Amino acid sequence: MTPRWYFDFVSPFSYLHWQKMRPLVEAGRVEAVPIVFGAVLSARGVLGPAEIPHKREFIYRQALWQARREGVPLLFPPGHPFNPLPALRLCVAAGITPGSIDAIFNSIWRDGLDGSAASLTATAHGLGIRDMAAIESPQVKQRLRELTDSALETGVFGVPTLQVEGGLFWGNDSHDLMMAVMEEPGMLRSGPLADIGMLPLALERRR
Repeated sequence: MTPRWYFDFVSPFSYLHWQKMRPLVEAGRVEAVPIVFGAVLSARGVLGPAEIPHKREFIYRQALWQARREGVPLLFPPGHPFNPLPALRLCVAAGITPGSIDAIFNSIWRDGLDGSAASLTATAHGLGIRDMAAIESPQVKQRLRELTDSALETGVFGVPTLQVEGGLFWGNDSHDLMMAVMEEPGMLRSGPLADIGMLPLALERRR
């Protein structure tokens, strides 16, 4: 099975990781899959990083620091988190191609647009979509739901996440581990990386 890379345009770390993943997607080694991160959070019953006050400030600083370290231009949109549905639906309507993913990520995280349908109109035109009503079509909405449901069934809990065989690897800063497992997927079948999944809980917090 081709590794799948799950992402949402609301995530600055998805934008940063895309810079590394794009060559692999273009080469057909990885399939890019847009999903609704908010739906994942709701399904898992957890808050998003930007919904926890002090964590929110930390992750923004972390994203800016990673961008500077990696030489990637990053300009936060006017407000965050924002509603990513217009961007995600535009990506689906445009065929989920490397070019469409790149254009939408750049519009939001390089150029600082707010991610609304109005702000993405010029981006859509550049992708050959002349009427933004296309992103509201039932087919586009249904496809995005299907992709998000498939991520939930796989066990995805955050973005960006790379699925390699039965393993899920999360975060821009996990890229080296992701590449190691892609090159040697046998690590997930035997040895410490395989066995760690069987570690029992010694204590379960009351909820």
